[in-house]
Amino acid sequence: MRCFFSCVNPLKAQFPKKNNACISPPLLSLLNNFETSLRLSITKLILKDDDKNAFLTVSWMIQAMRSLCETHQSIKTLVTDLNLLVSHTEESLMYAYSDISSKLLQLCDAFILELDRINHVNLLLKLAFSNAEEFSLSQFNCWRQLMASKNPSIENCGEVLSSLVESMNRYHRLYKKKQSEKVKVFMRALYGVMVKTLYICSVFAAAFSGSSKNILYLTIPKEMEEVPWEQAFMELQNMINREIKNTLFSDKFTGIKDIQAVESGAEKLYAEVQKKLAPNMLMAELLKRSVIEIPERFDIISNETRCLRETMISAREALFKRGWNKI
Repeated sequence: MRCFFSCVNPLKAQFPKKNNACISPPLLSLLNNFETSLRLSITKLILKDDDKNAFLTVSWMIQAMRSLCETHQSIKTLVTDLNLLVSHTEESLMYAYSDISSKLLQLCDAFILELDRINHVNLLLKLAFSNAEEFSLSQFNCWRQLMASKNPSIENCGEVLSSLVESMNRYHRLYKKKQSEKVKVFMRALYGVMVKTLYICSVFAAAFSGSSKNILYLTIPKEMEEVPWEQAFMELQNMINREIKNTLFSDKFTGIKDIQAVESGAEKLYAEVQKKLAPNMLMAELLKRSVIEIPERFDIISNETRCLRETMISAREALFKRGWNKI
């Protein structure tokens, strides 16, 4: 697992506790409301002990991507509420944010392509289960081979994530110097959004690839002022990383449990057919139902990812519009 943000936090100089007193009450209220909302959104992704099996299911992935979309919609709203007019001296903020959002858009595009690929390949499973009494071994084998093939866009996610972390570090270093209170509020809010986004995107990359090499471990430096969402984020991250470590897909082509369950069930059905045994009709029917439902639910993840993509583009345009109008 990769470990980032372990260096001295460059936001320390901007956001020490005593500096909160320098932020006007209306702006401080906006910041507090935003960070409280962020904390709650992260908390909702934390699974209880008796629900751990729901992690990395299609349902959890839908919830996580929807949560990211809502968070990025919130940062867009914050830009409007702050009436943030970026001055010429703060022009680098827009370029840094543009660089970060561009890399996030690359990840969104990779996820959308992979979801489309999986749904296309799953057509073979539909054919394999079209007649439970004559389960097609050849179609199943073709599905398994295609699912195990590597998607270049997913294979490239690790490089994009590493580059994104470097961009975030450069972004923070740009603003050690004194900034306007509105920029301070925006930067601190964006920091939380990026931490949440980076980590969840790394989980998606690991799930799609079936490998833990893309998973991040993000630490919030002790030197940084305590933020309301930190505890919830660390709990979420520790929970997920622990589950990944315990169940890690070393020989699987995917980490998505719904697909793993279909593969496992199909393997059992495959073995029965090979032994010329009467197939378990109940199991075959349940598998057939899953094969029909999974693509429909993948479409929901894809739609939520497209929502995130469009929201990031819209938020970036909103910030640039205000910046260029001021300049």
